[in-house]
Amino acid sequence: MSKLVTEVTNKELLDVVRRMAVLAEFGEPGIQHHLERIRGYCYVLARGMDFEMQDAEVISYASMLHDIGEIGIPDTLLMKAGKLSPYEMEQVKRHPIIGAEILRGSPSVVLQMGETIALTHHERWDGSGYPYGIKGEEVPVPGRICALADIFDALTTRRPYKEEIPVAEAYELIVDNSGVLFDPALVQAFSENFDEIVKVRQMNI
Repeated sequence: MSKLVTEVTNKELLDVVRRMAVLAEFGEPGIQHHLERIRGYCYVLARGMDFEMQDAEVISYASMLHDIGEIGIPDTLLMKAGKLSPYEMEQVKRHPIIGAEILRGSPSVVLQMGETIALTHHERWDGSGYPYGIKGEEVPVPGRICALADIFDALTTRRPYKEEIPVAEAYELIVDNSGVLFDPALVQAFSENFDEIVKVRQMNI
């Protein structure tokens, strides 16, 4: 029998990554646009942090898997319109660990990066994040990048449990939290490349 597959190309792998990410958050309205915005924001920020183009591309595609662990959380919690109870919040906070477990052990550089991002994109510069409450330089740079991108997108996008806010207001909130929630160097890259960030958003609304 002849071999059906001789090589998996980068294009094919990235298509699989995109589809995995969509599957994990399939019930969320506009999920494909959300993932494309996150990918674009992370690429702009990674380049702004002086990552080489190829490394920035790996980070940007891996960032699409940031919430893959949500596949292990009931949709009733993820889409709840009201405030979550302390118990419900603890259940939702499990998704970074679930995501990292799903992606762990892959030979793929993209999925290895996805594991790091999935695990750390809710950590914060001041240690107030989860799941481990690590802070500052302890948080891997790709996790810091995705954290900022994800929060900016959450602020500027309507969700079942919140309204969106204007882009300018979201920008100010990000800048005001430099050195608190976000790496100051990353906030500087965000500010210096904000025009590109806005372009990404406009292309994927």
